[in-house]
Amino acid sequence: MSKPTIENKNMDDVKSPNFFQKFFYLVLIPLLFAIAVLLVIASFTGTNVFEKAKELTENLPFVSSQEDAKVQEPINSEKIVELQAEIAEKEAQISQLQTQLEVANGKNEEAKILQEELEYEIQKLKNNQTAAQKEITEIITAFEKMSAKEAAPILVEMNLNEALKILMQLKPDKLSDILSKMNPQDAAKFTEHLTR
Repeated sequence: MSKPTIENKNMDDVKSPNFFQKFFYLVLIPLLFAIAVLLVIASFTGTNVFEKAKELTENLPFVSSQEDAKVQEPINSEKIVELQAEIAEKEAQISQLQTQLEVANGKNEEAKILQEELEYEIQKLKNNQTAAQKEITEIITAFEKMSAKEAAPILVEMNLNEALKILMQLKPDKLSDILSKMNPQDAAKFTEHLTR
């Protein structure tokens, strides 16, 4: 066999790169370079990468610290107590408003009943007034048909107010005929009241 030559010896001494070297050259160095470039770009845009990283890690459920849980626990219990007090206050306000509503509804019912009673009384008075007006109209018609000689003594004997109501609604010529058939004192009395 032949002796290894120097060239062959040098070739054997040069080993092929192992896995860690390949990983270091192909992955780790480009990754670090890319991170460095991104940090430079972020600093030019004004973005604080470390604060963003902190925000992202705080939102992860498995990264939150136990201290945060201890701090949040008393805050939550205090908040619960405040909310319960607020609920109790709102319930008291609701109860008070319901009571006021019931009182107002009671007053409203009373007002409706009173209104119905007043409307009934008004209708009753209107009916009475209509009936009285109808009676007066009938009486005036009767006096219009009577002769002045018959009407004059009847009016003198009547209540003054009723007699005046009748005389005021008679036609002027009928009124003058009736007054001429009265004695002068009675005619003067009625004429005086009619001119007021």
